Amino acid sequence: MAGDDGGAGIDWESLAEATSGAVGSLVSTTVLYPLDTCKTKFQAELQSHQGAHKYRNLSDVFWEAVRKRQILSLYQGLNTKNVQSFISSFCYFYGYSYFKRLYLEKSGAKSIGTTANLVVAAAAGACTVIVTQPLDTASSRMQTSAFGKSKGLRETLAEGTWMEAFDGLGISLILTCNPSIQYTVFDQLKQRLIQRRRHKNSESAEDSSRVALSALSAFVLGAISKSVATILTYPLIRCKVMIQAADPDEDDDDESERPSKSRTPKTMLGALHAIWSKEGIPGFFKGLHAQILKTVLSSALLLMIKEKISKFTWVSLLALRRYLFVSQKRIKSA
Repeated sequence: MAGDDGGAGIDWESLAEATSGAVGSLVSTTVLYPLDTCKTKFQAELQSHQGAHKYRNLSDVFWEAVRKRQILSLYQGLNTKNVQSFISSFCYFYGYSYFKRLYLEKSGAKSIGTTANLVVAAAAGACTVIVTQPLDTASSRMQTSAFGKSKGLRETLAEGTWMEAFDGLGISLILTCNPSIQYTVFDQLKQRLIQRRRHKNSESAEDSSRVALSALSAFVLGAISKSVATILTYPLIRCKVMIQAADPDEDDDDESERPSKSRTPKTMLGALHAIWSKEGIPGFFKGLHAQILKTVLSSALLLMIKEKISKFTWVSLLALRRYLFVSQKRIKSA
């Protein structure tokens, strides 16, 4: 895939993977955003020393929006979240595909093992986190702001320093093991299914070179892989949400609904200590069911959409590469 094919050194295979993954992320984020807002506000709340809770259940967040006639506020921060999700997925899938191909070329192996797959996925995830952390922080602040009082991206980031825009970066880097576990489990299960289908197709006249998963298979594998990753990393996920959340004493005018004015510590150890001292061990898993519901649906939809449009994306990029190749030849011959 060098410059002699009109691609100017572009890695077309990685680009196809990145584009498919980014489009899938964009669609899944938009569809599930109200659930994501309810989940994030529920996770960000910390019980007061008196045991008071503003939200006792995930549904309390939704009914608060209904009571305040702020249903559309369930979509506050959607534009920022979509930009963050698109860039994040594009960077991750491009980096994952590129590093995976690079490893196979350098090692001479025909397939990548579990350990190497984890390292490749973690490297791609770390690069992605550093690029998108300010957008991730901004979208979390918008979601956890009082309904109807969310600010735009520029105003949200301008409230603090650039260092504060990277709140939770350390945890985000640690959490790169989450997608690493998820996509490793998914990829390994996918390879086993495809190998079985290729074996069946080899007995007939059908082409077995590009076998794709069905929508149902991709959905099930995505749900299983994400459930495993979420359960293993959830305490850190909640700490990250708490660190990035908007300060409730600045965003909520209703004093009666605000159980505590204390600010959430902006460090991982501080957040862990706050959860332990106020909520105990159960606090580390508060909102786990909501996290699993949202992330499993989101990841399953992402991977399902990615699998279904990957062939179309590949054909489109091949057509683009051919167009660039023809254009380049015309320019040279002119």
